Amino acid sequence: MTVIAVCALTAYVAQRAVAVFNDGVRPFLLDFVRGRSTRGAVATVSFGLSAGFVFGLGAPLALATGVLNPWLLFLPTDVLGLLSPKRWLAALSGAAWGAVVVFGLAGANRLAHKLPVDFVTAMQQMATPILYLFTLFPVLAVTRQFGRLSGAVCGVIELALVVTALKLWPKAFPGSVAMAAGVLLLTGLAVHRDLVQRRRADRGRAATKQEPRADRNSDAAPMTGLFRAGATRLRAHLALFMLLGAGMCLLASTHVYAGGEAGAFLIADGRYGAAAQVDFYRALGFIPLIATTALASGAYGVAGFTLVHPVGYLLPGPWPAAAAGAATLAAEVTALSWAGRALGGLPSVRDSSEHLRCAIAQTLDLALLFGSLTAANAMAGGLGILLAGGLYLSNEAMGRPVARMAAAPAAVISAGVVLNVLSWLHLFTPAPR
Repeated sequence: MTVIAVCALTAYVAQRAVAVFNDGVRPFLLDFVRGRSTRGAVATVSFGLSAGFVFGLGAPLALATGVLNPWLLFLPTDVLGLLSPKRWLAALSGAAWGAVVVFGLAGANRLAHKLPVDFVTAMQQMATPILYLFTLFPVLAVTRQFGRLSGAVCGVIELALVVTALKLWPKAFPGSVAMAAGVLLLTGLAVHRDLVQRRRADRGRAATKQEPRADRNSDAAPMTGLFRAGATRLRAHLALFMLLGAGMCLLASTHVYAGGEAGAFLIADGRYGAAAQVDFYRALGFIPLIATTALASGAYGVAGFTLVHPVGYLLPGPWPAAAAGAATLAAEVTALSWAGRALGGLPSVRDSSEHLRCAIAQTLDLALLFGSLTAANAMAGGLGILLAGGLYLSNEAMGRPVARMAAAPAAVISAGVVLNVLSWLHLFTPAPR
């Protein structure tokens, strides 16, 4: 019932162009709100940007972990909400999708386990590559922004922390401490660079006795006005965002839902504290993108800065989770204008978040590919690798009709279907379970 209610709510807010999950759709909502674009056109854009992730990432990840995720739940509710001409129809269609996911996933799991080739169990092999390679994203971000030496230092620190954690706390996820150290190092380097550059600029102005020109920020005035209008529109829907935050945090507290790829495997394993850490660090990479697109378009993310996910994992019951989620999204919406100004004054910190986001995508691309090939090997050895790897390479050769991050998990499921057909035709004998 929680899933159905939250899906209904997310479709409702999408219909009103107040919030969507897909960051790529949000910039198009400004033209729709101003009447320069039609509902059907925006829904078409949303479907085009979302379909590959729903069936290539959201569904395989849910099957592999038994834990729901936002790609499976909220990318479709974006499309359904934007397509619906009436608010009640949007809520009803969102609720229907939530019911399809809840009952359909359970049925799909039962069916998959009865097949000759159980590709769902094989896909659990994806967990280790995703969890451990995801640990390295701060190293990649530091290297991209501050060079090889800083990246090497960050890598050595993370490796030492992982080895230490494996030795001293074998039951805990060793990547949590390493990721924390890497993100702190990246943030510290970015703040230090901004402070040094600010001091140099102040000394330069003092040396030349330069006065600030009155028209120095004249070029930024239109963008400032746009941001102000976006912040005003979002604050006008504060009560709706508080309800949305309560629902998202409540859903996360049930531990049947996770906000990220690595977090889903940790939630499935019962490591809620580690999942909260991983998703918190993941959220840091998307805060600048969400903040700027929200201020520019007047539409927020259905999970805000996604901080409601780690908060929800850690809370013991529904009422604390609902209250904390409402407070979290209310604080985010209220502070959006300040966040926009702060990011404008800290260019290196803003850039570090962009590097974090790119590093997360890069590590997950490799982790999902490696994990998918491992799952294919568990299904059928070399034949499984041939099928899954061949489908992935075909997608690359055809110009990636399916996004790279979603292509590998989709290839595993497709390979599993082919292997079951071959088994029924007595052309392939699965390994005994």
